[in-house]
Amino acid sequence: MNARVAGIRSMNDGEHYTVLEDNNIVCYAYADEGPGRKLLPAAAAGLKITDYAFSPDERRILVASGCNPIYRHSYTTDYRLVEGSACRPVLPEARAPRDASFSPDGSSILYSDHNDLYLYDIASGRTRRLTSDGEWNAVINGTTDWVYEEEFGFTRAYAFSPDSRRIAYLRFDERNVPMMQMMRFDGQLHNEAFSFKYPKAGDPNSVVQLFVVDLDSGRTERIDTGAETDQYLPRIGFTPDGRLWYHRINRRQNTFEVILCEPHGAQRTIYEERSQQYVERVDDSTVTFIDKDRFLVRQESLTGFMHLYLYSIRSGPLAQVTKGDWEVTEVVGVTPKRVWFLSTETSPLRRNLYSVALNGKDKRRLTTGEGYYTIVPGKGMKYYIATFSSAAAPNRVEICTGEGRPVRTLAVSTELERELAASGRPVKEFFTFVTERGDTLNAYMVRPRDFDPSKRYPVLLTQYSGPGSQTVADRWSLDWEDALVDKGYIVAATDGRGTGFRGEKFKKQTYGRLGALEVEDQLSFARHMASQPWVDAGRIGIYGWSFGGFMAASCALKGLGLFKMAIAVAPVTSWRYYDTIYTEIYNNLPQYNAAGYDDNAPIRFARLLDDRRTRLLLIHGMADDNVHFQHTAEFARALNRAGKRYDMMVYPDQNHSMLPDDTRNVRQKMIDYTLEHL
Repeated sequence: MNARVAGIRSMNDGEHYTVLEDNNIVCYAYADEGPGRKLLPAAAAGLKITDYAFSPDERRILVASGCNPIYRHSYTTDYRLVEGSACRPVLPEARAPRDASFSPDGSSILYSDHNDLYLYDIASGRTRRLTSDGEWNAVINGTTDWVYEEEFGFTRAYAFSPDSRRIAYLRFDERNVPMMQMMRFDGQLHNEAFSFKYPKAGDPNSVVQLFVVDLDSGRTERIDTGAETDQYLPRIGFTPDGRLWYHRINRRQNTFEVILCEPHGAQRTIYEERSQQYVERVDDSTVTFIDKDRFLVRQESLTGFMHLYLYSIRSGPLAQVTKGDWEVTEVVGVTPKRVWFLSTETSPLRRNLYSVALNGKDKRRLTTGEGYYTIVPGKGMKYYIATFSSAAAPNRVEICTGEGRPVRTLAVSTELERELAASGRPVKEFFTFVTERGDTLNAYMVRPRDFDPSKRYPVLLTQYSGPGSQTVADRWSLDWEDALVDKGYIVAATDGRGTGFRGEKFKKQTYGRLGALEVEDQLSFARHMASQPWVDAGRIGIYGWSFGGFMAASCALKGLGLFKMAIAVAPVTSWRYYDTIYTEIYNNLPQYNAAGYDDNAPIRFARLLDDRRTRLLLIHGMADDNVHFQHTAEFARALNRAGKRYDMMVYPDQNHSMLPDDTRNVRQKMIDYTLEHL
């Protein structure tokens, strides 16, 4: 089994951390290898821990037990409050609570229920309703709508002020967003449609407003976020000294602003970024407030590579903290003097941890392995927990000091390593190749363990290819394609133009024409592999899921027989059917770039499928709220009208990941199909 440590949280002292073990929360010291201390009392036995959070003074624990999924990130759950030896239900008036959290002073718990916000006072047990107009498919208070959740990657759309006296929240009015109906069967005699608001490219989005509740006075104030309502507010919060801030992005997503609200009501833009194509989507580490004046920004527009910049609220830019022809991929931790970050400095395929002073001096590489690190920081960066892997080595988890000195190992993949050694499993071979157009692309391949260069082997290309993504990385992975290696297939992948971590120019050249350059590069890669003397040029296949499914279908059509087989899982078949935020950031709005939506849509050139030479398998879950089954249904319609033969596997009531039931089934189907047709 690939080693991992689940549910890591750093304690306030920066000397201890907690993890989830055997359905309990266990506390350990970073520096000592002593036994852990279980924090849940006997009364908590039987809880199914989905998530947990400590109160600010760490005397209480809020435990989410169980999970009723809504979409990819969102779910309702039951909450329990643990205090000493007691474990009791909380939020007594809640029907389907979600997104609960402690106030900064630890006296209350804020949560959402049926699109409204409620504040639960722990001492009195009383619940205070903060909003009252929440309604399914109409108005949402304090949590996000579907497209914000999916594309901006968060659901908790509220923030406490540091003194716990004010709550800022977003209100989504989605009444003008078109309705999507997704048919569900669920083994019932009479099927039902699940209806939800989903804005497709060019559609109206939710009108999003920012409000602040003053808990002392009970007054709710709407914050003026500008005259334009067709915009995005993807993050809100308070500075360490209690000033409200929010992010603002225009509908085209090529202008990003950080707006600060002063106590007397004035607002000012403390950071602005513009791009001819788009500004990369923000996340929690795009802007990091350090103190009442300084903040860090991670951006790529100034130099063409993603780097860190130090700003002053009062006086603007202070320093470029990092620089070079490489990218900062994540801000791990910040103190008043230094920042810790992951970057591609050694290779776009790898991630290593560095720290640097906020003035850009004294940069230090803290990790030594040649591969891929993920980091969970401790408070104050006294320690961190690092998980390392490479293409040749599965996970190893260890504790290090903030200076990078190893303290002890938490977990190793001993059993898996023994199995790999015993089986002699082949390792990814990384290489580059040059396309006919002169572009140098990163790639890998895995050859069968008994590879004989005098023989010819079938090849399966696996890829995703979406903007800013990465498939070719020096990290451990094992998926269904690896079973084919055991059956005598070569598995290979390349990251074409538009993928990430090679600079802004390489990534953004696909802007406005999704699927044009990306398909060219996969076809070039197929021809490159076909030219190798040990490849059977008549037995090359391609696979992909989601954007990768769009690519696999497109390559099957445009390859004109180059591929003997293609598997497209949950494929986008027209970008007109996909959501606003994702599609429009890379393709502009269809009102202004119709060709970018139509010229490379598989449903528009289904007639090109050479079904005598290319066997095509379409796979889709019928309860996919992300890439709707509509994509495959309309593609099937186009193929039918063109008189083309293809295969299809449909999974009723399964989502974009083929959950909750069929992740294993779909992978076995793909293995069987490849063995039969490639």
